Amino acid sequence: MSQPRSVDFASNLLLAKLTEADRARLTPHMLAFDLQAQDILQEASAEVIDTWFPCGSAMAAYCVGTNHNADAVEVALVGREGAIGGIVSNGQVPAYATAQVRFPGRFLRIKTSALEQAKLESIALRHWFSRYSDCLLAQVFQTAACNATHTITQRTAKWLLAAISRTDGMEFAMTQEQLAEMLGVGRTFVTRIVRKLRDDGVITTRRGVFIVQNEAALRAASCSCTTAIENHFDTVLHGIYPAA
Repeated sequence: MSQPRSVDFASNLLLAKLTEADRARLTPHMLAFDLQAQDILQEASAEVIDTWFPCGSAMAAYCVGTNHNADAVEVALVGREGAIGGIVSNGQVPAYATAQVRFPGRFLRIKTSALEQAKLESIALRHWFSRYSDCLLAQVFQTAACNATHTITQRTAKWLLAAISRTDGMEFAMTQEQLAEMLGVGRTFVTRIVRKLRDDGVITTRRGVFIVQNEAALRAASCSCTTAIENHFDTVLHGIYPAA
């Protein structure tokens, strides 16, 4: 983990919408860190003592293991539209899922106890984070339904759409091995899907990098889950969910 950096609330959409008074409540307790891919924000079963806000193109994922020997499966992505840890639980109870950085970048950190105190002082702040909790839970629900009913091709396209919506362009660093791990499928499945998307002119790749060439075609290859989540965010937290 890097040394603390300057704090910029505008780079996280959830924080950017706060009132000046609520930002003032959080500012003295907030630190910024530049984190790398694979850094752990919280461990499953560990006490949640920190709450993290991804900024800019930074992104993290909640991952849950299906048994003691299997790799964890991704259940929710969190970028600049949200937060990790201490939001849904409203306290320092043990975490159910591990949260890991997917795209490197700046993350703002506040102690969960300090966030809880600020929410007790401001009903507006408490309601705002409750609304985000609803949106995050909706994303988890939709992911469960997606994994059960949609094809690997659709899920791959959905993940690529989620990635470009949280970056500053159509290019992001990701290996096919990492993508397979996040989807919970074998590398050979992802290799075939990536080759087909590349042959169709939807994406191009170079070593460790994906570049989306045709967003409309990528959306057509995806399932309806992305649109469903976008619509729910727009209803509950208008203007928060990033558009690709």
